[in-house]
Amino acid sequence: MASIEEKVDNLLRNPIENLGYELYDIQYVKEGKDYFLRVFIDKETGIDLNDCEIVSNVINPILDENDFLKEMYFLEVSSPGIERILRKEKHFEKAKGKEVEMKLFKPLEKKKEYTGILENWDENNIYIQQEGKQICIERKNIALMKLKYNWKEETME
Repeated sequence: MASIEEKVDNLLRNPIENLGYELYDIQYVKEGKDYFLRVFIDKETGIDLNDCEIVSNVINPILDENDFLKEMYFLEVSSPGIERILRKEKHFEKAKGKEVEMKLFKPLEKKKEYTGILENWDENNIYIQQEGKQICIERKNIALMKLKYNWKEETME
């Protein structure tokens, strides 16, 4: 059975792409007593508030018409951001060779946080390069993986 995120992805992918955007990711989460459906969009030139409004206005009636989300929820349309979360194969492809940050569920070599260059992956593991050493991390142990942006370098230019 497809998850709610997969159902929403299948439902919204074409309408969003027809508007000229990439559907980067879908997250359906409960925070406190509230549910949130987060739709992350992207395009080469970046995302602004106007882009989010355009997409929201198109997808809102589609979601209402298909009505498979039983709980009341808040719809949020946004950019994945500069330090975007990496969850899918397509995210890994775009991030290959770039610096990533990982937070782990369980410590690996007494550490729960790793930063390194995304080198490779398979269905079970993620491989990063850190200070000339390859580190293998089980995917099931990764709580969060995202691109790392060097804010200090940017502000010095």
